[in-house]
Amino acid sequence: MMLTLAAALLAGAAPAAAGVTGLWKTPVDGGSTVRIETCGEAICGRAVSSPRLIAFPDQKDVFNRDPALRGRPIKSLLLLKLRPIGPSRWGDGWVYDPRNGGTYKGTAELKSDGRLLLQGCIVAPFCRTQAWTRAK
Repeated sequence: MMLTLAAALLAGAAPAAAGVTGLWKTPVDGGSTVRIETCGEAICGRAVSSPRLIAFPDQKDVFNRDPALRGRPIKSLLLLKLRPIGPSRWGDGWVYDPRNGGTYKGTAELKSDGRLLLQGCIVAPFCRTQAWTRAK
């Protein structure tokens, strides 16, 4: 029975994840681009481009709170990992902001109008929400 329940949950997660995969524009840095893909049962987002990355393509993760990680390139950096928590909703994961080196408890919700609302929280109610739109 547990195996059947797990299979049903995973089967339900795949179509929802398919709806959120692809390129997304963020309001950060004048329009950064993040690629969201499935990674196991979760979704993962990686940095693709931004006006700053175009101007300085060799940017490193210099604000990371872990000094050992400050040499990582920003391009292709893993910025989020979230698990499905309902239809068109993800959570139980994290989002990373390379502008300040902070990792936050994250959630995302794909709205009916096509926007992706991404939220990062230090601890509720200390949260910040961004609306992402599909990149064209």
